[in-house]
Amino acid sequence: MSTPLDLKSLWGIPLASARFARADNVNPELLRAFKAMRLLDPRPPGPHAASFYASNDDLLQRCQMPEMEALFGFIAGQLGETVSALNRQAWQDNGIGGARIVMAGSWFQMQNDGAFHDVHTHGNASWSGVYYLDIDPAELRAAHPVYGVRNGVLRFYGPWWDQLAGAHIDAGNAYLMDAHLDIVPEPGLLVLFPSHLKHQAFPYSGTRDRVVISFNARVEAKGGAAFRSYDFS
Repeated sequence: MSTPLDLKSLWGIPLASARFARADNVNPELLRAFKAMRLLDPRPPGPHAASFYASNDDLLQRCQMPEMEALFGFIAGQLGETVSALNRQAWQDNGIGGARIVMAGSWFQMQNDGAFHDVHTHGNASWSGVYYLDIDPAELRAAHPVYGVRNGVLRFYGPWWDQLAGAHIDAGNAYLMDAHLDIVPEPGLLVLFPSHLKHQAFPYSGTRDRVVISFNARVEAKGGAAFRSYDFS
């Protein structure tokens, strides 16, 4: 007699999102500060300066104001909950009693008139995130004659995306066809994702700039960044 089938679905990719309850009060103040920082930036403007701007990645050091502290307190709290939930068993197995979140870099971007970010990942961090400060409402973005419903969306690509090009496709691997996820941006939305996950920001055009804060974070166990020795076992 045959034994029951042992079927596993392995190596899922976590993704977390949350909405900042204080966004209506905090976002306008940060927008005013960022616009002033953009005007005062001593760097020579690039060829697409009117449609795209990115600050240096020392935003937390340069923009020390109560609204920034409130926002990153929220971000750190949400990221702490996420990594604690995902790593609870692994931390227990490795004797980790706690960890701390270290922001490896944070910056803001302003985009419009078709500006976009092509597919990329983030290095020097285990977790990354994006927080939306401002963007046109979804229904207004969707009315764009060229970009339509993809106007300004954030897209994540699953780990099997690279295998689809030229792969044999039939009913047996239909579950692999859902290889990406689109996030509809809105002010106050925070999205957290593993830094290795491929993603892109689609071209955006609107009456208001798409303004986002991006960041990279490391999660360090007490006593050091590495909690186990490096080996090939």
